[in-house]
Amino acid sequence: MIKKNDISYQHSLLNKDDIFLFNEGTNYQLYRHLGAHLVYTGDLKGVHFAVWAPNAEQVSVIGDFNGWQKTSHPLKQIHTGSGIWEGFIANLDSAMKYKYHIESRLKHYGVDKRDPFAFYGEKPPLTASMVWDLSYQWQDQDWMAQRKERNRLNQPFSIYEVHLGSWCRKDSSENDFLSYREIAPLLSRYCQENGFTHIELLPVMEHPFYGSWGYQTVGYFSPTSRYGTPQDLMYLIDHLHQQGIGIFLDWVPSHFPGDEHGLVYFDGTHLYEHADPRQGFHPDWKSYIFNYSRNEVRTFLISSALFWFDYYHVDGLRVDAVASMLYLDYSRKEGEWIPNKYGGRENLEAIDFIKKLNETAYANFPDIQMIAEESTAWPMVSRPTYSGGLGFGMKWNMGWMHDTLSYFSRDPIYRKYHHQELTFSLLYTFNENFILSLSHDEVTHGKKSLLEKMPGDDWQKFANLRLLFGYMYAHPGKKLFFMGSEFGQRQEWQHDFPLDWNVLKLPSHQGMQRWIKDLNGFYRQEKALYEVDFEYSGFQWIENNDREHSVLIFLRKNGNGNEKILIVCNFVPTPWYNYRIGIPERGIWLECLNSDSSLYGGSNHGNMGRVSSRPIPMHGYDYSLNITIPPLGILFFKKQKK
Repeated sequence: MIKKNDISYQHSLLNKDDIFLFNEGTNYQLYRHLGAHLVYTGDLKGVHFAVWAPNAEQVSVIGDFNGWQKTSHPLKQIHTGSGIWEGFIANLDSAMKYKYHIESRLKHYGVDKRDPFAFYGEKPPLTASMVWDLSYQWQDQDWMAQRKERNRLNQPFSIYEVHLGSWCRKDSSENDFLSYREIAPLLSRYCQENGFTHIELLPVMEHPFYGSWGYQTVGYFSPTSRYGTPQDLMYLIDHLHQQGIGIFLDWVPSHFPGDEHGLVYFDGTHLYEHADPRQGFHPDWKSYIFNYSRNEVRTFLISSALFWFDYYHVDGLRVDAVASMLYLDYSRKEGEWIPNKYGGRENLEAIDFIKKLNETAYANFPDIQMIAEESTAWPMVSRPTYSGGLGFGMKWNMGWMHDTLSYFSRDPIYRKYHHQELTFSLLYTFNENFILSLSHDEVTHGKKSLLEKMPGDDWQKFANLRLLFGYMYAHPGKKLFFMGSEFGQRQEWQHDFPLDWNVLKLPSHQGMQRWIKDLNGFYRQEKALYEVDFEYSGFQWIENNDREHSVLIFLRKNGNGNEKILIVCNFVPTPWYNYRIGIPERGIWLECLNSDSSLYGGSNHGNMGRVSSRPIPMHGYDYSLNITIPPLGILFFKKQKK
């Protein structure tokens, strides 16, 4: 057991400038100063502890090393007025469990807290932090050198959204998870085989309640120990990078849970959250809202974002629940919220925080992407802050998702009356840098799997789903969908169980997976499908008013317009024969992909792989094609080169 006299106050990792920038809200590498840091300098061996608790009467480090005694290793405020308590304890080493015992000076309140800056912690439901050395020998130099090019907005993004605890397991037992290291070769091989460019992980930051899927975060600098150590997660990311696959992490700066060992009421006061529940408590999630007006809270969160780029080499953050941050009245009734100083509903402090977050992230790591999950029509979310935007690189297109799933859930006999649900998105799709998302939120809590959302008999369900995915890949915007959807999982996603991989023994599910593989392959090789996703010049309608046949026809074009892909969609189960389509260029057009091919489980309606133009005017063009459009099918054509 470490004795009381083994603590000293002579080895601060903070200087006056660090403190000034922290209190100013501009110290964006707090993870290098606060928390528990191993020190090996000459004869000096031990751990430096530092924690922000400005309203504490006393703070002590408790842990295995002192038998969890609440008074044996007190910290001090070395820098008077900073609110930071520090101390150096000799002879401690990595993997030592600890917490901070805090006695508040404002009330009779004492509590044991997890370290907000801990790099690692005990496996839940245990709650202690652990001293940890983050050393790791990265092998992803080639990826990091190429990342700027791979993450450009004119590159293909086919994102596979994954919940690590339920993608695959050792067996069906409740907590028999694969570790980060165990899942690395399986997940990378699967994504390579199926053509995905990036993986997005549901939050891997430590969270007490597994059923929150990680969205109730307590460890803003800690990967969850459910799947292994920090180095194990680094290995997963490193391995993906070596296989040419990027990785995004979900990150939650909008709210945090009320678990006593976490951030809430940290030093006996509402330190990280607002005191007034009309500002500081989220009614939907029963969680606490960060006080973005406090400098130290802003720099805590921005430091967290930069930490994952710095130490874990992640390629981007998907920022959760941005709408709940932007609006003071989000999910609140009249009288349950406090207007801003101008009387409006906009959260001015949160807006300022978001802009500073994105500016800082891109300034320090210009080759990453910041992605917003923002569900309203807030303008210029993915536009630079210097032009009045929020500064994100991309934004999920929740409107496209909602309208498209609403349309596809309808019986095809009624679809002609709802044609605008498909065409409306093209009125706004170039206002933002959109990602088309069919995410985890759409396949849980009674919403059914994507396959089971589709109407009709089993053949029609699979045909509809193939059509949905094809339409998604053809539509402007980057692509994301949730694990299991790519092979048509029937069951709604449940986090307590692995995906139903057994269905891949069945031809219909094999065909669906092959369709996704071929879509990804074609998408990645054809610049016309991804190079100009965010400007009108990359898209052109040919036919968007044929409600009676429920047909859409359009072109996708590359940057200079010399490469074109013709897309033809039929949203009803009736094949259309001798359907004439105007085309901008005469010649032979190759049928590159057909969702109705028997390879994918279809009925083999099509055009024998090619069709020749005729000098018959149609759709404003001098030449046209006479084609067969398959039932509930989508066709991708490309003009044959001479």
